[in-house]
Amino acid sequence: MAELLFWPALLAYGEAAVAYVGEVRHPGLSGRLATWGVRIGWLVQTALLTVQAARADGFPWSSWAGSLNLFVWLVVGAYLIWGCRPRYRLLGLAVLPLAVVLFALARAGGGTGIGGRSHYSNLFLVLFLFYSAYFMLRFSVDDGPQRANLCAVYSLFGVVLIPISFLAIRLAQNYIHPVVFTRHGPNFHGTILWTFCVSLAAMLVLAATLYRVELAGKRLDSRLRELRELLA
Repeated sequence: MAELLFWPALLAYGEAAVAYVGEVRHPGLSGRLATWGVRIGWLVQTALLTVQAARADGFPWSSWAGSLNLFVWLVVGAYLIWGCRPRYRLLGLAVLPLAVVLFALARAGGGTGIGGRSHYSNLFLVLFLFYSAYFMLRFSVDDGPQRANLCAVYSLFGVVLIPISFLAIRLAQNYIHPVVFTRHGPNFHGTILWTFCVSLAAMLVLAATLYRVELAGKRLDSRLRELRELLA
């Protein structure tokens, strides 16, 4: 099932990449076809990742190819936030061809099927969290010397902290890291399981709320910038 979902997603991404080239020459219909190709491809890839998560025992994208599959999904999902608007459609010329190539590499490496477990997920999660925090820091400060200084300092700390974090996780797994979820269900019950479910639901609601607030702020900032340009 997981392998069968790969080809529709790849074809949709490929169609979008070709359509974006046509958008440069003849704007209009090609851009709309490209946008729908990205949406359909991302939804099919979401279904692919869901099947992998449901059938895997542990972290399902623990190989380099599986992590690449997940990375493509994250990049295309981030592009969909802005790329659906005509103003940012041409960014698809940079995003979609790269997504097609990386997605095909993930398929060649076996990252779109049901694979085994490895310790590569530790490195992927450390890098993902590091760069997520980096971009949050970068876009929370206005453009200028302050942003450049903060990003430079954070990058220097990251060079040192990434290998330390990776080694700490590997060492901790042998001593204090229990396997709390398996294919047969959770390894904890009673009040601990209830507390975990409530906390998880609260965190998801908080994340969705913060996402909506941030997106509303970005849209408001974009409208204010357009009004200033009109009044100038």
